[in-house]
Amino acid sequence: MSETETGQRGWFARLKAGLARSSSRLGSGVSSILTKRKLDAAALEELEELLIAADLGVAAAARLTADLAKTRFDKDVDPNEVRRALAADIARILEPVAAPLAIDPAHKPHVVLVVGVNGGGKTTTIGKLAKAYGGQGLSVVLAAGDTFRAAAIDQLKIWGERTGCPVIAGAPGADAAGLAYEALETARREGADLLLIDTAGRLHNKADLMAGLQKIVRVLKKLDPAAPHDVLLVLDATTGQNAHAQVETFKELVAVTGLAVTKLDGSARGGVLVALAERFALPVHAIGVGEGVDDLRPFSARDFAAALMGIEA
Repeated sequence: MSETETGQRGWFARLKAGLARSSSRLGSGVSSILTKRKLDAAALEELEELLIAADLGVAAAARLTADLAKTRFDKDVDPNEVRRALAADIARILEPVAAPLAIDPAHKPHVVLVVGVNGGGKTTTIGKLAKAYGGQGLSVVLAAGDTFRAAAIDQLKIWGERTGCPVIAGAPGADAAGLAYEALETARREGADLLLIDTAGRLHNKADLMAGLQKIVRVLKKLDPAAPHDVLLVLDATTGQNAHAQVETFKELVAVTGLAVTKLDGSARGGVLVALAERFALPVHAIGVGEGVDDLRPFSARDFAAALMGIEA
């Protein structure tokens, strides 16, 4: 097995372990519903309820059970066979949204505005992305645009030291838009490939947050009319159904282009990612299971679906 394959197997093992709380709930549920029983209307209804309870959402749950019914209705079924069938169908739902965050070399730098609620893992995600893209040989600049929280500025500086990436930061309370402008000027001057901009995420005052994010976008466009080239929304999987409201809110505030889903290992709600794919169809660029610098990886639909259902990929 090559080093790459070994790394991928290691990551799948971590993903499977991270999703264990979600998969054990789904796996044991499927087994208890279908052991020594036909896949009749009552069993399908129970399966649909199980999938909804596991945060896969009403639309995805209805679609998945309807697909099962097409080929297996009123037949004796093995619970493991059903888990494999569900994993294959979940992968099909997720395939269209599984897309790595592509850095366009035509932009110098490619500007990614990172948004999300406070505590969702924005700053950590930025640090992990910096490590990943820096490891690919790209030069990365970080901007500490969450100027309301001194802790966020300090945290980003630590990630800058860890990853060897310069951090543009001001004093707490500095104008976030002015800082973003300065960061883009600096990144351009230095010929950087990628600029990752942190932002505040104080949802309790939506009007202020909207004004702040829109001002950042406006000033970036003064230097590069196409910037930001991506707006990445970071979601904490432990919030479950709350993630839907966060996507809705940030789509209102700014043109979100893709998602990163963190803390999948801390939650029995990994299924929410399926619901988000079904409802919003936004690209899922990366998922996180753990706090380590290498614990954020590009999203694979097949691996995630297999891990969610507790089977081998």
